[in-house]
Amino acid sequence: MNDQLERLNRLPLRSNLRGLTPYGAPQLDVPILLNVNENTHGVPADVRAAISAAVSEAAAGLNRYPDREFTELRKALAEYLGHGLDETNLWAANGSNEVLQQILQAFGGPGRTALGFPPTYSMYPLLASGTDTEYIIGERAEGYGLSAESAGRQVKELQPNIVFLCSPNNPTGTGLGLDVVEAVYEAGEASQTIVIVDEAYHEFAHDGTPSALTLLPGRERLIVSRTMSKAFALAGARLGYMAAAPEVADALRLVRLPYHLSAITQATALAALQHREALMADVEDIKKQRDRIVSELTRMGLKPAASDSNYVFFGGLENPHRVWQELLDAGVLIRDVGIPGHLRVTAGTETETTAFLTSLESILASQATLPA
Repeated sequence: MNDQLERLNRLPLRSNLRGLTPYGAPQLDVPILLNVNENTHGVPADVRAAISAAVSEAAAGLNRYPDREFTELRKALAEYLGHGLDETNLWAANGSNEVLQQILQAFGGPGRTALGFPPTYSMYPLLASGTDTEYIIGERAEGYGLSAESAGRQVKELQPNIVFLCSPNNPTGTGLGLDVVEAVYEAGEASQTIVIVDEAYHEFAHDGTPSALTLLPGRERLIVSRTMSKAFALAGARLGYMAAAPEVADALRLVRLPYHLSAITQATALAALQHREALMADVEDIKKQRDRIVSELTRMGLKPAASDSNYVFFGGLENPHRVWQELLDAGVLIRDVGIPGHLRVTAGTETETTAFLTSLESILASQATLPA
């Protein structure tokens, strides 16, 4: 690895990329994978059949470029989101990361700044580096909360060009109140700050949880980012999207690559949207397993955060990496996010969740009997 890094550094890299490592979680071959917040239930058989048929039809025209405006898909996404949105408000790309990258390409860049509030999604600073946008680290309260007063004050003081608000937040799983979004937007008025609310996991939120989509009318600097990777079980298809004022979509057209969404991707996403009822049923089952994990971890004496996502962030561990390793030895891979005393686990199927909980309880019991 050191030799590889040395050879990399011999290249004329941009200075802000030197010393960085690529984003990535361990990709290990173990029976139970609960480390990267995938939809563990897979694509239902009827949805797979619909996708296969749609892809087969699209394959007949692969000698031609796809619809570069993906108009039918944008209409379908607008219909799915509701809130009075239409295709002019929607934009999509290869995963929500590419959507975020395009936003930074359009509104960030040299001499501009992006503000995030760690611990949060670790791609934000990497996307900033990739677009030569300075990443500013904001502050959260003890317990990783973020209040409207604190967030608004920091935006007013720092005057960033872009703000990332992750709700539910990754890795903590906690949602933000809409008052935080409103405060940040108002605080960014003087600096004309673009406010991104990353709702990648919103479909897993508890019933009645409002979306920042409700705040879009009259706020042309507000962007709500979503993905089909999680609730729609399409992590392998790579389709993310955002909703915003039509002029924001026009801005992203200035930086998008030609024909960036393949005909296969468009066909896959459309078929999934047309059969979303089956996929949303799996979402409800995942939410049950998530709530089960929170309940059982609490019973074990650990400290799980309240979660509006398909994963649970939990503390109360004296040696989290050791617990992570022992779970891995038992065939269960979860995520060590590098936060002292904490780990994160994706809500799996009932069988996977049982295996995780059983293994973890056994590990905690065996560690409790070890001499101090």
